[in-house]
Amino acid sequence: MPGLPETSINERAQHFLRVLIERYILDGQPVGSRTLAKDSGLDLSPATIRNVMADLEDAGLIISPHTSAGRIPTANGYRMFVDALIASQNVDQKLLCSISQEFQVSDKKGGDIIHSTSELLSNMTHLAGVVMVPKRNSETIRQIEFVPLSGTRVLTVIVTSAGEILNRLIETSREFTRSELEQFSKIVTQQYANTHLEGVRKRVFEQMQADRQHMDKLMADALSMAEQAFGSGDDVPADMIVSGQTNLMDFDELAQMDRLRGLFNAFTEKQEILHLLDRALDADGLQIFIGEESGYTTLRDCSVITAPYEVDNEVIGVLGVIGPTRINYDRVIPIVDITAKLFGAALKTR
Repeated sequence: MPGLPETSINERAQHFLRVLIERYILDGQPVGSRTLAKDSGLDLSPATIRNVMADLEDAGLIISPHTSAGRIPTANGYRMFVDALIASQNVDQKLLCSISQEFQVSDKKGGDIIHSTSELLSNMTHLAGVVMVPKRNSETIRQIEFVPLSGTRVLTVIVTSAGEILNRLIETSREFTRSELEQFSKIVTQQYANTHLEGVRKRVFEQMQADRQHMDKLMADALSMAEQAFGSGDDVPADMIVSGQTNLMDFDELAQMDRLRGLFNAFTEKQEILHLLDRALDADGLQIFIGEESGYTTLRDCSVITAPYEVDNEVIGVLGVIGPTRINYDRVIPIVDITAKLFGAALKTR
């Protein structure tokens, strides 16, 4: 394990902080001076170790729970520890091959691979795996189908470059035959295939304004259909897929009923976690929110580790894990980072 970043505490105190955090991550129990003395590998007197612990506590890096004489890390202590890990991360080739094989054996497409990737994160880390559904305006149109329903109702089926299927129900000015709708589908697909969703709206509007007087009736009807399908701008909002929430019940610090209820409500209602993922999306690279850094009371005892995924060098979403603050960061951070890279590559080929 590398040294911790330079701070107001000395090198020996940094070493003890690292040893204390590693021990606490391992067994979840407050760490006493006797355990520290054994794990540190240093021949120091109990009095010296107590003095070092007092220095760490004064620096706000560890605290003493009222139920124990031992110490546990604070969010600031974890932050110092984690920043050192990130600064020294190298690609684990064995882990890279292991996760890569998981993607190679899967023939899932679109939304299915999002679910399987969330499950992969959960299974590999024994935490809750989270994958943000790709941003709609970053995806391109692959195919559009207009399917007749009853009367003037038509179902618009949009297949995106990520293999996702978006459905929208529209009301037309008159009843169209299946044959007519098939023609409209071909025209609109030819016009707007490989165009971003936001670009489709703009192009439909511009074309309707510029060419309405000159286009034939078939084209006019087809564009009118496309205008209804794309012109409202009310796409399905950003969403996320979560797997392994019940893994969090295995951690004593999260197992109290009120904390579990709050966490499970957050997973169900999604707004807070989605907002946090949006913050990670707007940031640069791997992001780790420890405890109160998330800004949400529900996640005050949790850490959230996220990494962005890209398609064609464009960041279109983030994925990650949620667990207690005593996550095994050394193991979990590279899993999240590598999975994000391979997930983006998998989306591109499906």
